[in-house]
Amino acid sequence: MAFRDLHEFAAACEKRGWLKRIKTRVNPYLEIAEITDRVSKMPGGGYALLFENVEGSQFPVLTNTFGSLERMCLALGVSDLDEVAGRIRDLMKLPGPGGGLLDKLGQGMKLLDVAKSTQPKLVTKAPCQEVVMLEPDLTRLPVLTTWPQDGGPFLTLTNVITRDAETGGRNIGMYRLQVYDKQTTGMHWHKHKDGQRHFDAAQGNRMPVAVALGGDPATVYSGSAPLPPMIPELMFAGFLRGEPVELVKCKTIDMEVPAHADFIIEGYVDTAEPLKIEGPFGDHTGFYSPADPYPVFHVTCITHRRDAIYPATLVGKPPQEDVYLGKATERIFLPMLQMFLPEVLDYNMPAEGTFHNCVLVKIKKRYPGHARKVVNGMWGMGLMMLAKTIVVVDEHIDLNNYSEVFWYVSGNIDPRRDVWFADGPVDDLDHAAPVWRYGSKMGIDATRKWPAEGHPRDWPDEIVMSDEVKEMVSRRWKEYGL
Repeated sequence: MAFRDLHEFAAACEKRGWLKRIKTRVNPYLEIAEITDRVSKMPGGGYALLFENVEGSQFPVLTNTFGSLERMCLALGVSDLDEVAGRIRDLMKLPGPGGGLLDKLGQGMKLLDVAKSTQPKLVTKAPCQEVVMLEPDLTRLPVLTTWPQDGGPFLTLTNVITRDAETGGRNIGMYRLQVYDKQTTGMHWHKHKDGQRHFDAAQGNRMPVAVALGGDPATVYSGSAPLPPMIPELMFAGFLRGEPVELVKCKTIDMEVPAHADFIIEGYVDTAEPLKIEGPFGDHTGFYSPADPYPVFHVTCITHRRDAIYPATLVGKPPQEDVYLGKATERIFLPMLQMFLPEVLDYNMPAEGTFHNCVLVKIKKRYPGHARKVVNGMWGMGLMMLAKTIVVVDEHIDLNNYSEVFWYVSGNIDPRRDVWFADGPVDDLDHAAPVWRYGSKMGIDATRKWPAEGHPRDWPDEIVMSDEVKEMVSRRWKEYGL
């Protein structure tokens, strides 16, 4: 099922008992955040929350929208996130060595059909432009201040739309924007993201930027997905939805934006303008990211639906809503990872690792040094370059059982032999790195060691009870009175 907008999705969640309406008057300064934080830490992620009576604004606020596996699956139209990976895996199937011309042509036609059916569709009239603010004023929006030391209120659940000045290619990223005043914000795109790449390509010129808030959930999610530059986010959203995303031309800049968004904020970033301090901000790492210099976004127009809902996401100590956005990315992008590293059977990014701090990987080990090859290969793949710690284990280990993983890791490594370090780019938010955006990473080989890997001793067998005894005890269990 493809949802047209955030309203349809919220209604579907409410029908299933997954959304709670808060009619009590609430403050966008810290209060909404504290309520959302408590709910998001309930078992399973709690409810989506629709605050209908927000101080200082006519617009309701929706938080924790994607804050459970059930809601994340509903947003993408699947019963299990691995279904999306299966669809991608089917598209990526290449004809084997014996495949003839018809096999290759058939797969090529399938990819072409998908490309055609997922291209965005331009419309001339859109809900997102039902109301046009003649004098754009960001303070009319119920922008949340989420933590006491935040530098101000921040737009968070965003689709920031930019275009490459050299190629014309569009990018959508989920970047935070600190509201400075009625018509300017910070633009917090990281050095390693496509928004910054477009900024670099536009040096000396004004760069048009549009920010969409709300809209269909697949498009909202796509802004957070670490897609390679050759896969447009809107095409990916169309693939997830099973139908194209509708776009409409902006009022004041040469950009197209999702027609069913709740709010569209149009404007520009002047690449010749000095950077401005942005932050601090209580981030998904659970720590405040420091105040640093970032570009300034100038607002030229705000349009919105008559019945607009303001969407916001809260980040902080996990688990929060972003855990489920990250889990969707983890499952959906496994086939792309396996295309380059087919020995990877599965991987897991624990919530406690806040995406980039820890990645668990299991492989079918075939040769000495195989785990090191996998770690180094992953560090060379897109934003996986920012993974601070990558742990590799053998194929029989359950990556979702963190107790089991920790037992194998702590027991299977000789620290001098099996732990190694590499220097390179790290996440902008890594406060432990001695230099901003540059630091060290750690690989851990927790696989069973072979003599060729410097372990001449016999490797012991794991303690496992015989099947016959286990079956007998199971059969007699009631006799024991336990």
